[in-house]
Amino acid sequence: MLEEKSSIEVFGQVKNTFKHGIHPPEHKDETNSLPIRQFSFAPVVTLPTAQHLGKPSKIIVREGQEVLRGQLLAEADGYMSVPLHAPVTGRVRKIANVPTISGKMVPGIYLESLEGAGQEVIEGEEVSLESSPEEILSGIQHAGIVGLGGAAFPTHVKLKIPDGKHCDTLILNGVECEPFLTTDHRVMLEQSEDIFLGIRYVMKATGAKNVILGIEANKRDAADFLKSKVPVDLPLEVRLVPVKYPQGAEKMLITSLLGVEVPSGGLPIDVNAVVINIATTAEIGRLLPHGRGIQERVITITGPGVKQKGNYLIPIGTPLRYILEEVGVEGTIREVYMGGPMMGVAVSNLDISVTKGTSGVVVFAEKNVTATQPEYPCIRCAACVDACPLSLNPSKLGILAKNESYDLMAEEYNLMDCFECGSCSYVCPSHIPLVQYFRVSKSIVRKRAAKKQPTHA
Repeated sequence: MLEEKSSIEVFGQVKNTFKHGIHPPEHKDETNSLPIRQFSFAPVVTLPTAQHLGKPSKIIVREGQEVLRGQLLAEADGYMSVPLHAPVTGRVRKIANVPTISGKMVPGIYLESLEGAGQEVIEGEEVSLESSPEEILSGIQHAGIVGLGGAAFPTHVKLKIPDGKHCDTLILNGVECEPFLTTDHRVMLEQSEDIFLGIRYVMKATGAKNVILGIEANKRDAADFLKSKVPVDLPLEVRLVPVKYPQGAEKMLITSLLGVEVPSGGLPIDVNAVVINIATTAEIGRLLPHGRGIQERVITITGPGVKQKGNYLIPIGTPLRYILEEVGVEGTIREVYMGGPMMGVAVSNLDISVTKGTSGVVVFAEKNVTATQPEYPCIRCAACVDACPLSLNPSKLGILAKNESYDLMAEEYNLMDCFECGSCSYVCPSHIPLVQYFRVSKSIVRKRAAKKQPTHA
């Protein structure tokens, strides 16, 4: 049941939003008006083969080999995998383990840029709008496209409609509710033609007849601009949604735009919808007509610790240390987040590189960070319950996590529905790191479930 609805006037209509949520400071004003700029090429880029959910790609180049920008470096290793393309023209310095944001070392490629080499991207075989849905999905996989909103889920898998299901509505996610980030905002203002072409590809792949673009109300300029540019033959409706976190989560956006809830444990297709990030859609429109692979993406570099804030088109694999040297930092760096401060991850190593799923880099200097608050016992205030967009009970889940009652959390209290938005931790007056507890708990539940799966000889 939908209850406690709030509404906003949207192009003369009143639309609902989801229940609960929070309103953290936005911190977008310093970059939302800055146009996308090309970032410089690092002397060496580091490319982990595990840049997406699913099986890592399989390296097909050798050490010492010279490659062109856009050339295939690692091929997809099965259906739940995508290939990796050269972000720069250069020479394979070595093939070895590379550091990642998870703290693990994974197989990867150290690619040295060739000084003075041209950086034009090589062309491949065009995937046209006349192609079949299967050919479009194959083209998306061969382009190495994953969700650019941060999840890095292989896009061809997400767009594949399961047998017995159908897609009535394609929802484009232009909400970008994460504080500090303005990547999608700039993409909507600067890459409209790619977006519209990408929509046509995705409609063909999914069979969707209706398309809704949801944009948070703090990006009215993008909504007005795209609404004025929509081709007459494209069934696209642009809607504003209220500014509220986590409005950009796909289940929340479906509730706001369609007035229905995705069932517990379900997927958008269970309510006949598919949700795709707006920047991902633009990449589909940009790459498929040329048969290219993704080798760069737009990233917001911001935070009070950054001197030259902005939205940059950055080659995949660019080391974080190089990025910070180029943009400059204010004072001593204290915290760096890949993604935003709510759902992003604080890094412990500046030698990791940006990947396909990196939407932002947010930097805080020593002077910007307050002392860590001590954790106190839960006072049962229910602030976390009021904040949770899925109406879970974070307080109870937190207590169960401390008691290591992981199976009970999953079976009785719907732990696995949590998408780790961090709203509960944000409002907790006792400074309990609830979302961190839930991440660990979910990982343990998944490992236990995997051990119970039968093995095949």
